[in-house]
Amino acid sequence: MSDITLGIIGSGQLGSMMCQAAKKLNVKTVVISDDEHGPAQKYCNQFIFSKYDDQIKIKEFIKKVDIVTFEFENIPVDILKSIDKEKKVYPKPDINKIIQNRKLEKAFVNDLGIKTTEWAFIEKAEDVSRNKKLLPGILKTNTLGYDGHGQFVLNSLDDIKKDWCFTADYILEKKVDLKKEISVILTRFQNGAMSIYAPIENVHENQILKYSKIPAEINDKITDEALQNAQKIAEQLDYVGTIAIEYFINKNNVLLVNEIAPRPHNSAHLTINAFNVSSFEGHIRAVCNLEIIPPSIICKSAEMVNILGKEIKEYRLKTFNENEFFFDYGKKEIKEKRKMGHLTILKK
Repeated sequence: MSDITLGIIGSGQLGSMMCQAAKKLNVKTVVISDDEHGPAQKYCNQFIFSKYDDQIKIKEFIKKVDIVTFEFENIPVDILKSIDKEKKVYPKPDINKIIQNRKLEKAFVNDLGIKTTEWAFIEKAEDVSRNKKLLPGILKTNTLGYDGHGQFVLNSLDDIKKDWCFTADYILEKKVDLKKEISVILTRFQNGAMSIYAPIENVHENQILKYSKIPAEINDKITDEALQNAQKIAEQLDYVGTIAIEYFINKNNVLLVNEIAPRPHNSAHLTINAFNVSSFEGHIRAVCNLEIIPPSIICKSAEMVNILGKEIKEYRLKTFNENEFFFDYGKKEIKEKRKMGHLTILKK
């Protein structure tokens, strides 16, 4: 029986799944969130509703927990660092400084000798003109973008609209002649040991993940390179917990890092049913310094379908086979493109 109490910042579906994994390991959870209706409150031992800059509530949270983790990376780094002075935060707050900033993230990856999409840092319209070799491309806000938010397609210089562009710093990425997308999920422990899952193949629609499957249909060379790069990135960050490295594979079979997610990742939801240890359980084991159990697949293959927006209404009325696992995130408000649940299908 564990006597650890884990603090989790954020109360969405990832927070919910962390709480469920923690319960299985007899780890108590206290969730703090600025979403009064966050679904993780149904699964945690205690829920604190608070803005993340409310010092009184943050102090209350710190007193109740032994270790802290988070379900999303866009929490102000200074708040994570202030918590870390009193209770250890995993992954380390300074990692978010890199991951929250596309320029720093891409430079970090490139400095390791790992390829990314071709890119340039953009502060004003003239910077696009200077980097027109990157067109057609995607202009992305340098910070705080996710699920396609803060992204603009630029096919030519004519697409630059000064009224909506350049209100912030951006990254311009050359459009990839895309063959396939994959992700590698690994868990790194406090002693430096790593558990790693085979690459997962992903399909996005409108920049939002729609389907994932394992095993990915890729060759051994790409598999080895993807796994090695992920391990190199986790090692260099001195990462603790579960991390996801998202990759593009272009038409020339070149592997390119797209993004790093410093947390359990949507594409690995299928690990909950397809593996002996899910990516969420691995994360809890790592941050709480519990026994390392290597993951192994318990079926021939698995697929995951993301359920977005109003689709959830149809799924709530369906009946499912014994190899199908439906997850309803219990979010109060249905919004277009919002992740409302997922379905995992196992093939024996």
